[in-house]
Amino acid sequence: MIKRYFFLTAVLVFFQIKAQEIDSLRQDSLQYNSLQKVVLTGQYNRQSVDKSVFEVEVLSQKDIQMLAANNLSDVLNQTLNMNIIPQAGEGRSGIRQFGFNSEYVKILVDNVPIVGDEGYGNAIDISQINLDDIEQIEIIEGSMGVQYGANAVTGVINIITKKSGKHDWQITPFIQEETIGDEYSWFDEGRHIQSIKIGHNFSDKIYGNILFTRNDFQGFLNEKKGISYYNPSPEMENDSLRGYEWLPKEQNNVKALLNYNDNKNFKAFYKFEYFNEVTNKYANNVNFNYNPSTETVNPTANDEVFTSERFYHHLNTSGKIKQQVNFNISAAYQEQIKNYKGYSYRLKTEEKTKLEDYDFNTRKGFFSRGTFNNFFTSKKVNVELGYETTIDAGTASDLSPQNIEQRTKNRQLNSYSFFVSSEIEASDRLSIRPGTRVIATSHFNPAYAFSVSAKYRFKNNYQLRLIGGSAPKIPNFEQLYFYMVDSNHNIQGDENLNPEYGRSIFLHFKKNFWGKDYELKFTPKLSAWFLDVQDKIDLVIVQNNPLVYQYSNIDLHRTMGVSLRNSISYKQFRATAGIALSGESKVLESAGIYNDDYLYAVQVNTNISYDIPKWNTTFSTFFKYNGPQQQFFNEINEENETIIKRGKVAGYGWLNASVRKTFFKDNFEVTLGARNMLDITRVNTSVIGGGAHETSTGNQLLGYGRSYFLKLLYNLNF
Repeated sequence: MIKRYFFLTAVLVFFQIKAQEIDSLRQDSLQYNSLQKVVLTGQYNRQSVDKSVFEVEVLSQKDIQMLAANNLSDVLNQTLNMNIIPQAGEGRSGIRQFGFNSEYVKILVDNVPIVGDEGYGNAIDISQINLDDIEQIEIIEGSMGVQYGANAVTGVINIITKKSGKHDWQITPFIQEETIGDEYSWFDEGRHIQSIKIGHNFSDKIYGNILFTRNDFQGFLNEKKGISYYNPSPEMENDSLRGYEWLPKEQNNVKALLNYNDNKNFKAFYKFEYFNEVTNKYANNVNFNYNPSTETVNPTANDEVFTSERFYHHLNTSGKIKQQVNFNISAAYQEQIKNYKGYSYRLKTEEKTKLEDYDFNTRKGFFSRGTFNNFFTSKKVNVELGYETTIDAGTASDLSPQNIEQRTKNRQLNSYSFFVSSEIEASDRLSIRPGTRVIATSHFNPAYAFSVSAKYRFKNNYQLRLIGGSAPKIPNFEQLYFYMVDSNHNIQGDENLNPEYGRSIFLHFKKNFWGKDYELKFTPKLSAWFLDVQDKIDLVIVQNNPLVYQYSNIDLHRTMGVSLRNSISYKQFRATAGIALSGESKVLESAGIYNDDYLYAVQVNTNISYDIPKWNTTFSTFFKYNGPQQQFFNEINEENETIIKRGKVAGYGWLNASVRKTFFKDNFEVTLGARNMLDITRVNTSVIGGGAHETSTGNQLLGYGRSYFLKLLYNLNF
C-alpha cells in the first residue's frame, strides 16, 4: 500500500511542477472571504449570521475537511441535539433530532428537498448524501413550516453547494482509504473512495464543473464469516455466522453544474446528479441440501441485492425585477428507482439462480419554489411572497407484502402552498418577522403554518432571539397505504388520516466577546426550547380477537430542553463546547395508556483545533457524549394487556481526531485520522418490548469500532 501512495504522491508532484502560476482571487465576491459567515437558509437574501432573525448553526467547509467526512452522517454525528441511527441490517442511516425521527426534519440541497423513500425531504438515508462539493451546511432548529412547508417540524438542514471557482481551471482528484474497525485490505475489506472534480471558468460570467465519486464500503464482518461460510459440523445446524454485520455497499455519484452570473441583476444555475448504490444482503443461515446417497451437502443461501438509482435536475434563477424586487425561483425534477433482486447462491460453485426481480420503491416528482421580496423602498419593512408546488408520485416498500401488484401500485400526493412573511425593523435594536402559509393537498384538507420570530440587540451587544413556529406533518405512504393481512397479521394504513400538527418555541441568548487586540473571541449561547406534536400517528389496536392494527391520529409527543454552547478562538486555537439537557414526553393513547412524564437525557460535545502555520498543519479532535437515556416501551403483561414501561439506553462517547497538512502552496492535502476512537460498537439497553412488527434486543448497534483513515487530495489550478 505504501508503494501505491508513493506513486500517487510522485504523480501529483509532477503535476505541481507543470502547473502554471495560480490566478489571483477574483474580487467583489464574499464567497471567498473566510472572515464572513454568510447564511442563506430562511433568509430573504444572503446575509451574515449576526443579522439573521433566525439562529443558524453553520458547519463550514473546514469542519467537513477536518472530519474527512464522506457523507452527511459523518458530520451530523458530532452535532448537539441530534443522533445518528444506523440500520446496519439495511445499510441505512437516519436522524433523530429532539427525540423525533427523521420524518420530522427536512433535508434540503440549495433549498430544494431531496426525494426519499417516503416523500420529499424526510426519512432520508443520510449515508447517501455525498459531501464532496459542499460550501457549508446550515442548521435551523425548530418548526420552519412557513419558510419550508410541511414536515419541517423539528428543523431544517440545508446543504449549500459550491457554484464558482477561483481559477480558470481546477482539477481536484482525491483518494481516501479507511479501515472498518480492524478490518482492511486493498480490495476486499475496508472503505475505498476515489473522486475527481474538474471545474472551469468559461468566462467571467459562466462557470461549470463535473464531479465523479466512488465509495466502496466492503462491509464489516465482526464475528460473521462472510459469504462462503457454512457450519461444517456433521449435525448440519445453522449457527447464523454467515454474512456480514454491516452490509457491503458501493456508491457511484456523478454531478454536473453550469452557473451563470452577470454580476448585476441576474443569476442562474443548472445542476444534475446521478446516484447509484448497490447493497448486498447475505442470508445468515444456509440450506444444506444433504444428499444421502453421496453423503454430501450442496449448501445454498437465499441472498438479496438492493439497487438504488436517483436522478436529480435543478434549475434556479435569481435576480432583480426593475432594479428593485428580488426573485428566486427553483424548479427541480427528481426520480428514484429502488430494485430488489432475490437469488439462490450456491456456496461451493458461486453460481446464482435468480428468484425474484422487481422495482419495489419508485418515486417521480416535481418541485418548484419561488420567493419575491423587497417590494418597497423602505429599509424598515420588507415583505416576502412565495409559493411551493410538489407533485409526488410513486410507491413505497412493503405497502402490501403479500401482493407485488399492490405493493408496487403507483400512488400520488400533490401539495400546493402559498406563504407570506414580513421582516420589520421596529427600532435599531428590535427586528420582528411574522409569517403564515397555507398548504393545500390532493388528499387532505388545507393545513396552515404560522410563525413569529424576533431579534433584540441589547446595549452591550447581547442578542436575544425568539423563534416560534408551527408546521404540519403529512402522513407518509406507509401510514396511508400499508396493507398486510394474512393468517398471522392484520396491519393496515388509513387513507382518512389527518396531518399531524407540530409547533415549537426557541429562545437564544448570546454575545460575542472580543479581546483588546481582537485576536481573542469568545461567544457563549444559551438556548431553551419546547416542541409539541399533536395528533401524532401511530398503530392502534382496533380489534382484539383476532388482533387488528391500524394507523390513527391519537398520540402526543413533546420535548423540552436547555443548552449552553460556547465557542472560543485565539490566534491559531479554536474550540467549541456544548451541553444540552432535554426531556421527552409521550401520551401513548395508541397503546391505551396515558403517561405524560418527562424522561431526561444529557448530551455534551466539544471540538478543538489548532493550526501551526509554519508547518501548514492543523490538529483537530471532535468528541460527543450521549448520556443515558430513558425511553418508554410497550410490553404485554400476564393478563395479555399492553402496558407501558420505562427502559434505559446506556450512555456512550464518540471521539474522532485528525491531522491535516498541506504541501506545495496548499495545493496538496494529506489528512490522517481516526473515527470512533473509544471503540464503540453496541450499547446496553433495557428497552426490551416490541411493537406490532418489531422486536428489541438487549443491546443497540451503533458502530463498527475504532477505524483509521488516510485522505490524499490535490488541487491542480491554472
